[in-house]
Amino acid sequence: MINSNLKNKIINGDSLKELKKIPDGSFDLIFSDPPYNLQLRNRLIRPDRSKVDAVNDKWDQFENFKVYDDFTMNWLSECRRILKKNGSIWVIGSYHNIFRVGTKIQDLGFWILNDVIWNKNNPMPNFRGTRFTNAHETLIWASKDKNSKYTFNYQSLKCLNDDLQMRSTWNLPICNGNERLKENGKKVHSTQKPESLLHRILLASTNKNDLILDPFLGSGTTAVVAKKLGRIFYGIEKDKKYFNAANKRLKNTKPIEDNYLDTIQNNRSKPRIPFGSLVELGVIKPGTEIYDQKKKINAKIMIDGSIKYQEAEGSIHKIAAKILGAESCNGWTYWYYQSGNTLKPIDELRQRLRPNN
Repeated sequence: MINSNLKNKIINGDSLKELKKIPDGSFDLIFSDPPYNLQLRNRLIRPDRSKVDAVNDKWDQFENFKVYDDFTMNWLSECRRILKKNGSIWVIGSYHNIFRVGTKIQDLGFWILNDVIWNKNNPMPNFRGTRFTNAHETLIWASKDKNSKYTFNYQSLKCLNDDLQMRSTWNLPICNGNERLKENGKKVHSTQKPESLLHRILLASTNKNDLILDPFLGSGTTAVVAKKLGRIFYGIEKDKKYFNAANKRLKNTKPIEDNYLDTIQNNRSKPRIPFGSLVELGVIKPGTEIYDQKKKINAKIMIDGSIKYQEAEGSIHKIAAKILGAESCNGWTYWYYQSGNTLKPIDELRQRLRPNN
């Protein structure tokens, strides 16, 4: 049951103070875009002598590393407390802060699942020419602890990526064009994140009606994407200007119709169906030959659901692994059966036994 005080709301207030008011174990996911502590000492000037609209806001400035580390430890501690036991957290940062943040994440007992590189298709050029162009930011994805049964929508991410496994390098543009919030021709927020980035994060690690927190809401991208995708959001933003911009943006955001929010269910969340069940139920008969995708290898099915390939006998997974010389192999995707003039994966037979198929 979701606390009504946390349901689809954004708060104008200090993050640390507001986090302390939230009950333990409230959120399914936290996305955090904290101050980066960029340490910019000089104004950035383009070759045409125009000023670069860089991040030099007071909220991003800290007296020294210890002050920043203490700040990081405080907000992360609260986030871990209010995260559900099977929840996860994403934190984004640059080389200025992400390694310090990562240390605190591990110190607090979070379990790092991935570091993801957001490779910007259109980064800001390096105008001084004294170092490489900063063309990426790093995201750390971590579960509450190593035993957490966190959400990962593997099949949806694979579908999003043209049926290829989604890798930990994401090529996405920075926020610009009509999506970029502006006031009198100037950026409302210097580090507004693109909706495409949050779309991928929420699709990967949440389900419909999950409760999501952004403790440094900024221009409101997390809440906006959550609203569109049928997730429930709660955001905290200290700066009144940013808060007002996020509020206005949310009011203009329409959720996607509920009919279009369904996603591909992960196989591991579906009822387990052993290959032997297909034999018991007569879906596939003993003695049937099954093949690899190129039909260069064939094996025969035994009465107990095992298969025989040459002199080797075992499960569909064990024999496939033996053929490939691998430690393991998913036999459901390795083996095919003959259906008329075509080969079809045996996994299609399993799908017939699943509910709603």
